[in-house]
Amino acid sequence: MRSKNSLTAKINLINLFRELWQEHIFWTRNFIISAVAGLEDLEFVTNRLLRNPTDFANVLKLYYGTEIAKKFESLFRAHLTIAASLVNHAKAGDTEAANEDRRDWFKNADEIIDLLGSINPYWNMKKFKSLFYQHLKMTEDEATYRLNGKYAQDIINFDLIQADALKMADIMSYGILEQFYY
Repeated sequence: MRSKNSLTAKINLINLFRELWQEHIFWTRNFIISAVAGLEDLEFVTNRLLRNPTDFANVLKLYYGTEIAKKFESLFRAHLTIAASLVNHAKAGDTEAANEDRRDWFKNADEIIDLLGSINPYWNMKKFKSLFYQHLKMTEDEATYRLNGKYAQDIINFDLIQADALKMADIMSYGILEQFYY
């Protein structure tokens, strides 16, 4: 059996965080499409999307313990439920409620960033915060493009979301590698 310091273990950790972030944006996108179009799969897509915080927490628990993992899971689940509310309010044309959701979403992002910054000194939280805020903006744009039938722009935007998600994944995995493997 290889030690946890093996190259394979390090590559697996990088790939795991990339997979988690890819699933996050993929299922968020599916939620937006299903919610906007009123598809019958919305409940199933939502349930799968809401599994993502637990999947992240299960990995974080290995390094930071159950309490931190549960805090992250709760905050990340709120990230998704606030986003869903924002999409639904935007679809309904309720600008006031959508603006309130947006404020709550960025407040929640700050809470996630603060938690992560408190547990790993190797995470570049300035860069992560910039990427996470950009993620929120682009995800809202994704929903707006979808609501307005601007599908070509939606696809271009999703490519940008994917690139940023991979950058956030790398910040997280490289920080864990630095903190625990080197």
